[in-house]
Amino acid sequence: MKIACGADHAGVELKNVLRDALIAAGHDVVDLGTQGDQSVDYPDFAHAVARAVASGQAERGLLVCGSGQGMAMSANRHAGVRAACTRDLYDTRLVREHNDANVLCLGARVVGPGLADEMVKLFLATAFAGGRHAGRVRKMQEPS
Repeated sequence: MKIACGADHAGVELKNVLRDALIAAGHDVVDLGTQGDQSVDYPDFAHAVARAVASGQAERGLLVCGSGQGMAMSANRHAGVRAACTRDLYDTRLVREHNDANVLCLGARVVGPGLADEMVKLFLATAFAGGRHAGRVRKMQEPS
């Protein structure tokens, strides 16, 4: 699977760990930054990953900041992007099954690397359930 990833300064260390694990698992990973711990603006990286997913250049996205929330809010401004910030395996499974989320947002100050790795694996392995959920996902994408 082709995955675009990005992080701000608070999430770069966890992003790098997850990126390396994804590559080791055989995924095609596009790292859109940041690469250092100098302060940067998280929306810049959220928008880059969201554009990659929305355009079809990547099948899924992974974003990491301090809480995950700012990344999700920024990425969700893009049509076709359904970014979800999760904190556990239950939420991670449901955002795929019920919401067809295509970008996973994690908080490096909230989720440790072991759990984050399991969450990413689950996010990539879980299929959208469709059925009654498909109509709801379509409604999410409608302009207000």
